[in-house]
Amino acid sequence: MLAQMNEQLIRDEGHRNRMTKRDLEPRMSQWLAEGYSAVLFEADELVAGYALYREETEWVYLKQLFVAPEYRRRGIGRLAMQWLMTHPWKDQACIRLDVLVGNAVAITFWRSLGFRDYYVTMEMDLAERKGPR
Repeated sequence: MLAQMNEQLIRDEGHRNRMTKRDLEPRMSQWLAEGYSAVLFEADELVAGYALYREETEWVYLKQLFVAPEYRRRGIGRLAMQWLMTHPWKDQACIRLDVLVGNAVAITFWRSLGFRDYYVTMEMDLAERKGPR
């Protein structure tokens, strides 16, 4: 179920990752085995989304937060974050997460919760720079 929702998340955020649910299942299992925790969120007695995170020494790293399309714009993401901050993360001082720069909807959402820019990761695609082979 997590892999299926992760596949939808990848597509929705415009990520260039082309992994399928079949590819994502072992990756998700590996993350969970390496210390990540997953929390499922429900609405109308159905799974509405999930959060995948890991508690580090000085912060919580929120790797993924997903709300199913049919539950978006209903406050599920905001409620999920409130629950996380008052339950498993209640003793944490900081939350970190990554957002693709082209994902304006997510950036607006995170900023509405009080998140602010901390650092920018930059890259250069050398294959594009060199041109066709």
